[in-house]
Amino acid sequence: MLAIKRSMSTAIKQFPLLSIKPTRGLVDEKLQIVVKNLRPKQEVTLHSLHQSEDNDFWEAFGHYVSDANGTVPVVKDASVSGTYVGVESMGLMWSLRPVPGSRTGVRLRKKDVLSPRVFHISVYDGHVSQGFAQLTALASLVIERWYMAPGVRRVDIREKGVRGTLFIPPGPGPFPGVLDMWGGGGGLVEYRSALLASHGFTSMALEYLSPRKLNKTKADINYFEMAYQILQNHAMVQRDRLALFGLSFGTSVTLSMAANSKVIKPQCCVCVNGSHTPVVTKSWDETFDNVTKCVNKMRVENNQLIWRDIILPIPTDPSLKVDVGQITCPVLLVVGGDDQSWPTLESAEDVPERSDAALLLYEERDRRVIKPLRLHGD
Repeated sequence: MLAIKRSMSTAIKQFPLLSIKPTRGLVDEKLQIVVKNLRPKQEVTLHSLHQSEDNDFWEAFGHYVSDANGTVPVVKDASVSGTYVGVESMGLMWSLRPVPGSRTGVRLRKKDVLSPRVFHISVYDGHVSQGFAQLTALASLVIERWYMAPGVRRVDIREKGVRGTLFIPPGPGPFPGVLDMWGGGGGLVEYRSALLASHGFTSMALEYLSPRKLNKTKADINYFEMAYQILQNHAMVQRDRLALFGLSFGTSVTLSMAANSKVIKPQCCVCVNGSHTPVVTKSWDETFDNVTKCVNKMRVENNQLIWRDIILPIPTDPSLKVDVGQITCPVLLVVGGDDQSWPTLESAEDVPERSDAALLLYEERDRRVIKPLRLHGD
């Protein structure tokens, strides 16, 4: 009888166990993933599968080798190959890619922030790179990743011609405010503002372009000024603690507003993967005339549209660029070295030549390593 119990105990210990904390949390909350009860030095694959709201499947995977105790602590161990390499506790999230055979041109973007992203995390024996659907996992778990924390309020904004969504953190407030502007893809994109509110900022996701029709929406400086004032005057916003946050073409809007507007006076600006050219003027049609003149520089490479050349070389004519020297608040530029939509690094390197403002530039290489390049001002 004792021998039978010992045999059963050994069998239980050898059964692979996958632990993930938290199983339900915010999308930027670091995952603690541990695989236990493996054989010492066993090769395994950690795999993440996600079905988007467009019904496309995305996956990521890393190849690991268990330690002498048969354990893989992802926060400490390195993936030796896969869609990511190295010690990456969030590799199964940021390295997602369409599964083989997916339709072309897919994009992973959350539409309904009131529902979570759901991920199936599995462990497979051996170093596997394809055919996961035909394999039997050693262990699996389902986790949820949210953009809205409990208590965050979502409020539709339809006021004085301005369209957007306001996200308010839980608590009595008021809170610092963020005017959140996305890029040329257009539409109302809410998930970044929802996440900002989850971290204590009252954030307004601003709609100012129709999807794929850049010049359809007749927005101009007055439109952005009105949106800023609506946010500033809200009871849950600290009116002297407001920021502008722009992505892609939203960067041109952010820098233009901070430099030229007499109404918009932010305490800081954050610009992700954009440029200080073109200049957003009072004439919206003129703004996009400057963009469309360069569209013939768009090219196709490996069945992908490459837009980054449309404003290269960076103009030397000062009238074609935002006079960033007029910006008096700190500016954070975040650029991706592999961005194929805008020449973000070239633009960022040109900005300091025209600015005495406090400018902090970060370059992101391989989508994971971020290092400071340059700091201007105090």
